[in-house]
Amino acid sequence: MEKMGFANVRVITMESLGTDFSFFVVYGASPITIDLREIDVPKLEYPQYSFIEINKMLPEKLGRKAIVLGACIGSDAHTVGIDAIFNMKGYLGDYGLERYSAFQAINLRSQVAIDDLVKKIIDMRADAVLISRVVTQRDEHISELKNFLLALQNAQNVPAHLIRVCGGPRITHQEALELGYDAGFGPGTKPSHVASYLATELVRRLDGKK
Repeated sequence: MEKMGFANVRVITMESLGTDFSFFVVYGASPITIDLREIDVPKLEYPQYSFIEINKMLPEKLGRKAIVLGACIGSDAHTVGIDAIFNMKGYLGDYGLERYSAFQAINLRSQVAIDDLVKKIIDMRADAVLISRVVTQRDEHISELKNFLLALQNAQNVPAHLIRVCGGPRITHQEALELGYDAGFGPGTKPSHVASYLATELVRRLDGKK
């Protein structure tokens, strides 16, 4: 810690985690200051609609239910986030996509192969796909998120209007855009946030194309 530039370093806890592994809790003071006013964090801008408004707006504009698929791709088995967004109970009293009558929401859950997901998107003529991925060592999650987009690009008959969203505990909107996705959702996201964005973007892309 001192070699990293920290001062007043104190080791609070030191425990063994097994052979060749240890756990430390260390406190220290850094001389570096950060002016939060100078940090620009791009945010996804969209109107926030209520549960009732979305269920009324989408059928009126599209003439049908919007088809939304969700999955944790590759080896990822962490479904807490995608389940909270999709399941009817939702999160913190905020209903999940499966409860909306405006959506045909299908959660494919964990460890979904990229090729299988692309086939599902084509077969169902999906309007949106939500990819959940935890951050991994050696940036494996970045490779898989990119590989999914590449598979979509190389596939035939993918709906041209398909909305591509990724999310995870440490994924930001800016990172999602840099990877090539339309939007990214991170910590604190509620189902209604995703539902409002999808409703807004689908209406923009498909209104008048019933």
